[in-house]
Amino acid sequence: MKSQVMEERIRRVNVLFHEMDYRLVEDERSHESYSATFENGEGFQAGLLIDRGSRFLEVAYTFSFSPVFSGYLRDKLEEMLKICYEFGCYTSLQKTKSEVSFSVFIKEYYSGLTYYSLRDNLRDFRRCVATLTDLLEIDRKEREGKEEKTN
Repeated sequence: MKSQVMEERIRRVNVLFHEMDYRLVEDERSHESYSATFENGEGFQAGLLIDRGSRFLEVAYTFSFSPVFSGYLRDKLEEMLKICYEFGCYTSLQKTKSEVSFSVFIKEYYSGLTYYSLRDNLRDFRRCVATLTDLLEIDRKEREGKEEKTN
C-alpha cells in the first residue's frame, strides 16, 4: 500500500473520532502501522490500530490480571465469550508468567467506514466492555469473605 493511502486512512480515522468527541491522547507511527489511545469525556479509554497490510481499522480494549486470577477467569470465560458474541466483538486471550490478558476488539472495514457505522460499532463495543467490566469485577462480599477467613 502506498504511504499516501495509509496517511489518508489515518486522517480519516482521526477526523471520525474527533467528530464523535473522542480525543487521541497518545499515538505512534511507523512505516507499517499507526496506533493510538483514545478517550472520551466520560473517561472511557481504548486503543486503535491501522496496519498497512490490513483492510480494516481495529479498536481494542484489554483487561489484564495477575496470574493468581487464572482460575477466576477460567470460571468466567464462557460467560465472557457469550457477552462478546452478543455485542459482535472479537476476543483474544493470552497468558504469560507475569499476567493474563483478555482483549476484546472490533474491526471496521475501510470500504464501509462512515461516521454512522463507526459510531454504532463503538457503541456496541463500549457496551461490551462495560458488561465485561461488571462481570469481572470481584464482588465486595467475595473479598470481605476472603478477608474474614484469613482473620
